[in-house]
Amino acid sequence: MEREISIEDIRAAAARIEGAVVDTPMSKSRTLSEIVGADIWLKFENLQFTAAYKERGALNKLRQLSPEECKRGVIAASAGNHAQAVAYHGARLGIPVTIVMPAPTPTIKVEQTEGHGAHCVLEGKVFDDAYAHAQALADEKGYVFVHPFDDPDVIAGQGTVGLEMLRDVPDLDVLVVPIGGGGLMSGIAIAAKAINPDIELVGVEAEMFPAMKCIIEGKGTITGGDTLAEGIAVKEPGKITRAIIADLVDRIELVPEAAIEHAVALLVGIEKTVVEGAGAAGLALLLDQPDAFKGKKVGTVLCGGNIDPHLLSNVLVRELVRAGRIARLKIAAEDRPGALAAITAKFHEHRVNILETNHHRIFNALPAKDTLIEVECEARDAAAIDRLVDALEECGFNVERADRLSAAEGH
Repeated sequence: MEREISIEDIRAAAARIEGAVVDTPMSKSRTLSEIVGADIWLKFENLQFTAAYKERGALNKLRQLSPEECKRGVIAASAGNHAQAVAYHGARLGIPVTIVMPAPTPTIKVEQTEGHGAHCVLEGKVFDDAYAHAQALADEKGYVFVHPFDDPDVIAGQGTVGLEMLRDVPDLDVLVVPIGGGGLMSGIAIAAKAINPDIELVGVEAEMFPAMKCIIEGKGTITGGDTLAEGIAVKEPGKITRAIIADLVDRIELVPEAAIEHAVALLVGIEKTVVEGAGAAGLALLLDQPDAFKGKKVGTVLCGGNIDPHLLSNVLVRELVRAGRIARLKIAAEDRPGALAAITAKFHEHRVNILETNHHRIFNALPAKDTLIEVECEARDAAAIDRLVDALEECGFNVERADRLSAAEGH
């Protein structure tokens, strides 16, 4: 039976890792507070050296190894933030680190992990394969296995996030924390309930991966899908963590993909900070269910900032589409000289920028003498494009606007 984790364990972890991880800012967002209708405080764990809170638990585990264990080395299974954390702090402490990743892991993640001095082994098609191989290597080579979330020392390390949040803002009413395997929420829950038994704890999972919620509520579930929040896309949460969360956490809520995208984009636009999908899940819930938090003092953790730049670019452009600032118009016109000039004149008149145009003469249902002109355009606000569409239609053009993405839609 695993030992019980107490706030004293978390305080000991805080002393153990002090100075080796960043004591990250806890700041109130005035703009997000106005949007949600609550006092919103953000814990910027994306500002850790490896851009995620995972360093805390990994370092707390590594710092307690015996000299013999340090000499043998450690092993972990991860293709994400846990791999970076173990590799980075293992190198700092002179501990040999092996990381097992699924074979399809993007090369950039392998290179980043090797850049911290770890030896990477690619095994299997999915995480479960890599995890099983890592455990087999641990048994064979005598490595210490560093679990990403289901380990008392790791949980205690993650709990230091909660200590810092309540140190900086002692009168928080609610903590909203993303849940994947459950290590972060477990540690924070232990710390928070010991400091303030009346504080409300709300966990957040992506709709595609409701594993912890379904386990605790005794429901069967099918998890899976291409979620933006891959950091919390866990099919099998921890055994230790599920018991802690069932005991201490008030409820677990699910957030749709579009809400996660919206949160990532708002954090870039408002807070000027880059946060991955999993790290933005807490804010996504506040934006998706503002009535549940209205008037309260709420803290949430921006738990990671490792997002692919191309993916981030897609998210930001999709947010402009949701806001109505980028649109795709399908304009039916006579296929004659001057037709396009008449259309573009209206774009100029309404100060709407044309990003791309395409003529479709064959694959459309218009008469043979007509053409379909598809225009992707951008304006400073949605109203400008609405006025442009009205002006084009007044000139006799038939305009169809491509479906807008709504804040409630997923992919």
